[in-house]
Amino acid sequence: MSAPADAALSLRGLTKTYKGGHVALKPTDLDVRRGEIFALLGPNGAGKTTLISAVCGIVTPSAGTIRVAGHDALADPKAARRLVGLVPQELVTDAFESVWATVSFSRRLFGRAADPALVERVLRDLSLWDKRASRIMELSGGMKRRVLIAKALAHEPELLFLDEPSAGVDVELRRDMWRHVRALRERGVTIVLTTHYIEEAEEMADRVGVIRGGELLLVDDKDALMNKLGRREAAATLAEAATAVPDVFAGWPVQLEDGGRTLRYRFDADGAGVPAFVEALRTGGIAYTDLETKRSSLEDIFVELVGQESPK
Repeated sequence: MSAPADAALSLRGLTKTYKGGHVALKPTDLDVRRGEIFALLGPNGAGKTTLISAVCGIVTPSAGTIRVAGHDALADPKAARRLVGLVPQELVTDAFESVWATVSFSRRLFGRAADPALVERVLRDLSLWDKRASRIMELSGGMKRRVLIAKALAHEPELLFLDEPSAGVDVELRRDMWRHVRALRERGVTIVLTTHYIEEAEEMADRVGVIRGGELLLVDDKDALMNKLGRREAAATLAEAATAVPDVFAGWPVQLEDGGRTLRYRFDADGAGVPAFVEALRTGGIAYTDLETKRSSLEDIFVELVGQESPK
């Protein structure tokens, strides 16, 4: 199967087995479209970082192919790598360098000509301009995280990996970071992110992939995934406690909870829906004082797929 013309990243049969036999990544096929935000979700040890490291040339895959914007990353790694930016999990920078020097060096590292105006724009976008002369060791953890993003953007990549970019970052900085990510996408940069904050993926991503035990379980548009695998529920608080589920709900997935005070109806996309539930309450003459509805979050779906709590 060839890579789609609109693929910023295309993987075919990508695997990684380490010495000793540990299979970190099972045969993986994946296409990431140009200009999208793609969230790769999975518990710790699922294979997310291994996949990213293979694309970025940090890990040598055991088998398979990697194409970045049409370039074969294994046959011509230099051409492919110039198109990729990586913001790693670890805060690894030269502690004694200034912010300006380390970001400028990152640009030259990829064979790009010096461009002080571009470096200035990147630093200003990330609220680092006032810290340009500061040494990395003098910065807070949040500022160091911004420097990592600036380094990744310095050579103007077309494909940007964000591996747990908001880990250890305060809420305000996280919001600033995601605003910048959206702006990058608007400029045509393709974003692949992993995050422990699944609500961020739900808000940011166009498509979602779920990986577990080195196996890519599924890839789908976020909204389609939530419609197909998500569930909804309606809960009616009864005016008087009931001793059993009313006959009008015979055959329905309705449960009696809270000592008979709540009727809870859980349904998927094929269910009768909230209007039918309300109509059944009326038909059965069931008085209620409150009605609440809820939709599954992406985190709920994630937990159900991987069989464990989402990582925090």
